[in-house]
Amino acid sequence: MEKIRLSNNLEMSRIIHGHWRLMDWKLSNEELLKFVEEVYELGITTIDHADIYGNFCCEEKFGESLNLKKGLREKLQIVTKCGIKFPSINRPENKSHCYDTSSEHIIKSVERSLKNFKTDYLDLVLIHRVDPLLNPEEVAEAFKKLKSQGKVRNFGVSNFLPAQFNMLNSYLDNELVTNQIEVSPLNLEHFENGTLDLMLEKRVKPMAWSPLAGGKIFKGEDEASLRVRKALNNVKEEVGATDIDEVVYAWILMHPSKIMPIVGSGNIERIKGAVRATELKLTKDQWFEIYVAGRGIDIP
Repeated sequence: MEKIRLSNNLEMSRIIHGHWRLMDWKLSNEELLKFVEEVYELGITTIDHADIYGNFCCEEKFGESLNLKKGLREKLQIVTKCGIKFPSINRPENKSHCYDTSSEHIIKSVERSLKNFKTDYLDLVLIHRVDPLLNPEEVAEAFKKLKSQGKVRNFGVSNFLPAQFNMLNSYLDNELVTNQIEVSPLNLEHFENGTLDLMLEKRVKPMAWSPLAGGKIFKGEDEASLRVRKALNNVKEEVGATDIDEVVYAWILMHPSKIMPIVGSGNIERIKGAVRATELKLTKDQWFEIYVAGRGIDIP
């Protein structure tokens, strides 16, 4: 598995395993540990989390499983996010659905994540969403303190547009190392709004969430889904892929910014498919067939 260097102390696997739906997998701690080890054996060493996943339960569940095997944590890169709040039985102090990127909240969230994961450091922490009240001086203060304490080694953002990324970056002592954005053949927004261009300019390697468009590439019945599925099936036959999700991952991996797709499946066979995709090579004709299907109109 190819490793992608994000900073002088962080390399991540080209394919990332996402744990957004971890609680839906209904695994015991022992079963989850075995699953994580199977994923690791495939070369996937980076695990993506967020404090809110699983109604604020996924981090703790993962930490309990990881704690069953000493030494495994040091072989993994743990990514988590903070900044979103919503009312929950697991967070009774949250009064409403809002964003909070205050220094106090970032630090409190990281402290809780460290406790949940049963670790003394996090490899990468992201601001989960753009907060319209984001004060970059407060974010910079929190990042500086957490890094100086050795609690967080690297920082990034998620769902930031170019101006927002540059604005926050300008306040930081250590630059942002990634932007986790939605990328799929059914979501071409960041090919067209300058985000991926900025990632290339800054030599920042992006992460891609929902690369399968929440399953719409398999089951969507809208016009765009049908167009894209037809194109993916055409290319699947041409390259000899097992299924169309492998074609999607190969399509994303072809972009020169070195996008790292997040595979959020609890099915080991689906994860193996994503790994196989790293060996698939699409032609430009095949890549643009999928791209144009996603656009719905030909390129100019």
